[in-house]
Parts: sequence; structure tokens; C-alpha cells
Amino acid sequence: MLLAFLVVIAFAVIHLRDLVAIIMLAGLYSLVTAIIFVVMDAVDVAFTEAAVGAGISTVLMLATLSLTGRLRREPRRPRALIPIIVVILTGVTLIYGTFDMPHYGDPDAPVQQHVAPRYINDSPNEVGVPNMVTSVLASYRGFDTLGEVAVIFTAGIAVMVLLMNRRRRRPDEDKEQS
Repeated sequence: MLLAFLVVIAFAVIHLRDLVAIIMLAGLYSLVTAIIFVVMDAVDVAFTEAAVGAGISTVLMLATLSLTGRLRREPRRPRALIPIIVVILTGVTLIYGTFDMPHYGDPDAPVQQHVAPRYINDSPNEVGVPNMVTSVLASYRGFDTLGEVAVIFTAGIAVMVLLMNRRRRRPDEDKEQS
């Protein structure tokens, strides 16, 4: 049911013209996604999705919108068919790639036979942190977590640079570019 709700939100975002409504629906999409992660017992991922997807992204988009117009402009040229075909083919390929995956929660899945028992049995002695999620994220996946933080930091800096560049322009420069 939650997945159907996500599809409805996605179609609403595609068809709306009011950018504030689109931003709010994108935030709602992130919150529903966070709920799905909680249902799947991935609370740490849910927390990140709620904080970044619904929180920070929504605030940044609203801040950007305050510097631009509220309504989406219609494209001047007809939409190209090639990007739509590429997106559909990519989606079909990704869905096809999931057919060989084990079912969710399958106790015979390779991750349950090799990786999970090692983390459960060895992480208290190897890392010394009693919380297994913290030991996995901070130690075993430390470089991955550092990479994610670097990507988020870089994206935040890029948004700030773009917003500052928009404020520095003179009004007569905007008229020349349009």
C-alpha cells in the first residue's frame, strides 16, 4: 500500500505546475520512504532519509524557490523521446537485475550465512562498541560512511555557491540573459 502511495505522489509531482506543492510532495515522498525503511527494520537508513530527504532537501528547495518564480515554466521545445526511452530501458534493466536476488528476509540468503553472523559474533571483540549498528557504520563501513558524508557536504557547498551566485547578479544581467 505504501508503494502505491509513492506512485501516486510521483504522478502528482509530474503533473503539477506549482513548485511549492511539488516540493511539499517531494518531502512527503521522502517521509513515506522513511516509513518503508522503518518497516524493513532499517531505522538508521530511515533516520537519514527523513533528515536529508524530507528535512534538508525541502529547506534547500524552498530557499532556492524564494529566489526564483513559483510556477514551473512550460518547455519551449517539444519533449524528446530518447530520454524517456533511456529511462524506461534503465528501469527495466534494474528490475530485471532484481530477479536473481534472494527474497527479503530469506534466512538462506548469502548475507545471512556469511556477513551477518560475523558482525554479530566478532564486532564486540574487534571494535569494542556494544551497539552493532554503530560498530558496522563506524568501523566496518567507515570509508563508505565517510564517502557519503563527503558527497552530502559537497552537494551542500554546491547549492550554497549557486545561491550566492544568483544573489550577486545585477538585475540588468538577468534581463540580458533571458
